[in-house]
Amino acid sequence: MKTLALTLCLILAGAASAQAACYADYKAKRDDPLRLHYGVAEISAPCDEPEAAADELRPRLGSDDWVLLSIVSLFGDEGLEKRRDSAGDYYLRY
Repeated sequence: MKTLALTLCLILAGAASAQAACYADYKAKRDDPLRLHYGVAEISAPCDEPEAAADELRPRLGSDDWVLLSIVSLFGDEGLEKRRDSAGDYYLRY
């Protein structure tokens, strides 16, 4: 019985680690004076749920008085590097 439980735990741990990384690129703003930024953030939400990604990013951005304007897209590791220059200081910051 212990062997079965251990095997099940290992299978579940392997499945969790095999889950692909997910990233969102987004637009945010600050008021007074108006400032805008484009950024890239790693998210734990499923990569096919933009609203879940937005819900995850709002408090992170809000901690520095940024307001999320929109999720531009969700993507995996394959799209990460090509967005680095565009995101600048906001590349994986939040």
